[in-house]
Amino acid sequence: MQSLVLYNAPQSTCSQRVRFTLHEKGLSFSELKLDLFSGDQLRPEYLKINPNGVVPSLVHDGKVIIDSAVIIEYLSEVFPEPPRLVPHDPVARAAMRSLIRYIDEVPTPAVRVPSYNIAFLPHYRDMPEADFAALAESKPLRKEFLLSMGRTGFSAEEMDKALERLRRAIARMSETLRASGGPWLMGPDLTLADIAIMPVLVRMADLGLGTIWERQPEVARWLAAFRARPAYSKTFYFGSLLTEKYPDLKIS
Repeated sequence: MQSLVLYNAPQSTCSQRVRFTLHEKGLSFSELKLDLFSGDQLRPEYLKINPNGVVPSLVHDGKVIIDSAVIIEYLSEVFPEPPRLVPHDPVARAAMRSLIRYIDEVPTPAVRVPSYNIAFLPHYRDMPEADFAALAESKPLRKEFLLSMGRTGFSAEEMDKALERLRRAIARMSETLRASGGPWLMGPDLTLADIAIMPVLVRMADLGLGTIWERQPEVARWLAAFRARPAYSKTFYFGSLLTEKYPDLKIS
């Protein structure tokens, strides 16, 4: 029996990618939930697993795999049983990987800006400046991001830029769905590219940003098809959405 242990956080969009992939492939795994605000991801024992101090991390039979995009592709390679989640054709696989690269460079970081301003900022607002600076310094991959946010949040200009990147990503997604014929980005079969961007749209909907695709019905159908899959409800157990974690969250 192979052992799969997932270190992750319920609300982490990158963690949600990996949870969905594991459930979609019907793989048994142990889930260890980290409290990111308590600094679990920065504890020495976790940094030995993932020196980047972020989630998720997968431990497979004692071997550590980090980075959500790497993890989901690793799972598709090591567990090739259906569903494959990657195209058979190498050109199509390359196109899928290009999409994932775009997703990781544009919408995934962009959605962090409204996420932090709307949901996470109150956690930092009352923190003494010295404590906030020390916290930022302790984060190997998120130092610059936290410092740019500060304890007052991202500016209106930065929010507008992030929302524009999200709009462009949704427009590209819409074009890709129409070109492939759907219902998925690469055509008739669900792939890792779909899984890579799915948590971004779930987060946007949770933050009240679903109106961005209200004139792109193919995107709405795509998200509805995801929500209908059994792996979706297993992935998004209660507490996985920001509005569930923070019931007083004000969405404007």
